[in-house]
Amino acid sequence: MDFTTLQIGIEKNVARIALNRPEVHNAMNIMMIKELSEAVDWLDSRDDIRVIEICGNGKSFCSGADLNYMKDIASYSYNQNLEDAQRLSKLFQKIYFCSKPVITLVHGAVIGGANGIVATSDIVLAERDTVFAFSEVRLGITPATISPFVIARCGEMPARELMLSARQFNAKEALDYKLVNYVGEIDELNQRLDFFIDSFLKASPDAIRDCKNLIRGVCGRTDPYSDVFMTTAMMIAHERMSEDGQEGMSAFLEKRRPRWHDE
Repeated sequence: MDFTTLQIGIEKNVARIALNRPEVHNAMNIMMIKELSEAVDWLDSRDDIRVIEICGNGKSFCSGADLNYMKDIASYSYNQNLEDAQRLSKLFQKIYFCSKPVITLVHGAVIGGANGIVATSDIVLAERDTVFAFSEVRLGITPATISPFVIARCGEMPARELMLSARQFNAKEALDYKLVNYVGEIDELNQRLDFFIDSFLKASPDAIRDCKNLIRGVCGRTDPYSDVFMTTAMMIAHERMSEDGQEGMSAFLEKRRPRWHDE
């Protein structure tokens, strides 16, 4: 398959997906969301692929939503917003419900929806100087579509702090909050990556798939068609069209403070 926003590399039984819009810090637009969803689907369907790695080219893993994408969103109708939110939610579901182990390596910045990729991965390795943020409430919206996965990974109370404050936090804090599994310099992380790839390749592919299903089942998260995914998509569609959502996006695009900002 050919992709314009991704680089795919396959070596033996391991597939590497690199987000490839380095000139905009791998900011997500409609094309990247669509292609990443297709890539995960395609690799998950291949019997020869045993492990999937996700990373980002350039200075950042992913800086969140693309500026032009946000400009388009600001003028979307409700139905267009709902379709877009469902597209994003389905991407996160495809990673979360993937039958293959997914290892994500992050660096630079992990902002907004990029945390959805992190939260849905099985193993997350973060470079020590990585900066994270759930920045949505400062734009007058919420991290709705990623919330089921972030809360499942971090727990309710850490999610409250990080989502409500929208503050930046470092890789060590992300480790403490269980958003990532390991933090280190790139050489250390590459060793960890090799270790996990080797471990997964020594395991039965069917047993890995069943074990992922087992874990989701024990935690009560087995249904990829759960109402929570539609509910969160509808929520963000409403918020984007709300007075605060429109003001927040306008302020961001115009590089000014929103009207609710405390002087």
